[in-house]
Amino acid sequence: MTVCEYRAGLEGIPATQSSISFVDGQRGVLEYRGIGIEELAAKGNFLETAYLLIWGDLPTKEELELFEYEITYHRRLKYRIRDMMKCFPESGHPMDALQACAAALGLFYSRRALDDPTYIREAVVRLLAKIPTMVAAFQLMRKGNDPVQPRDDLGYAANFLYMLNEREPDPFPAHIFDVCLMLHAEHTINASTFSALVTASTLTDPYAVVASAVGTLAGPLHGGANEEVIVMLEEIGTVENVRPWLEKQLAQKGKIMGFGHRVYKVKDPRATILQQLAEQLFEKYGRDEYYDVAVELERAVEDNLGHKGIYPNVDFYSGLVYRKLGIPSDLFTPVFAISRTAGWLAHWKEQLNENRIFRPTQIYTGLHEATYVPIEHR
Repeated sequence: MTVCEYRAGLEGIPATQSSISFVDGQRGVLEYRGIGIEELAAKGNFLETAYLLIWGDLPTKEELELFEYEITYHRRLKYRIRDMMKCFPESGHPMDALQACAAALGLFYSRRALDDPTYIREAVVRLLAKIPTMVAAFQLMRKGNDPVQPRDDLGYAANFLYMLNEREPDPFPAHIFDVCLMLHAEHTINASTFSALVTASTLTDPYAVVASAVGTLAGPLHGGANEEVIVMLEEIGTVENVRPWLEKQLAQKGKIMGFGHRVYKVKDPRATILQQLAEQLFEKYGRDEYYDVAVELERAVEDNLGHKGIYPNVDFYSGLVYRKLGIPSDLFTPVFAISRTAGWLAHWKEQLNENRIFRPTQIYTGLHEATYVPIEHR
């Protein structure tokens, strides 16, 4: 067998074939099933987008209404899952709580009928419906409060903000949040999606698939970056300090959170839309104190690193939007997971069509013909 060239992180090596999403990093293009993200963000909603990603086509009016009804009906959690969450430490990170809860769902819905379209649809509906409820419930429980029950009269995004903040949101911020969910729903074979694919290829249940992806998303080099962006902006503090801070960071070869992307060599199209959303929110509800710092940092990084193709990615402005929506910083990544569950499930369903378990090879760099040394001589 021919040994292929080794590339750290499998960079540029195709791991699968997919018709779900497409990225052109040189032109800044992102498409879901061929539809540009800008058009979807302007005209669609999250559940419509989730349906598109998972089943391949935009739903008809009747199909979307049925899908929305099913999601609404399944939002509530089993009381045993709520009881389990009450035992979690208050200091635990919400991503760890979410991973445990997603895996626990598999205990209640343990039937693995992966060749049954009804089972697949039910699993999709349960995960899309219950993941937001889990995130909001843990947020309230860790503060010593009972979780807020979902409201059937509220849409997907509005209901999450209601469960999180214990008050019904205005339509405008609910719409902004819905667009955010669309922007984060899918992005080809990123780390968490690859994790989901590998797990799915073993033909385990979809709850384990999502739990695996949640664990991967939790890392600061993937979903956790938007939380780190806020920490960075707070550290910089003022517009005047941006360029001195950047010069010091570059001299020390430190990381600038929210910049650079394995694929994009221009500004991430999602970052452009998120910046527009941030400006709309600030115009209506007041400016975030760190927005001007972020804008100046983008200018400074472009001046210094633009020639290397380093520009804002999706994480750079998303945290500022979430903060204005009343979402705590350590919930930024769980919110990412709420959205990306749609993409993970789309890839899970696609993987089942022509499944082959992932079993990559390696390039061995260790010893050969080593001898065993008895313990008394070591």
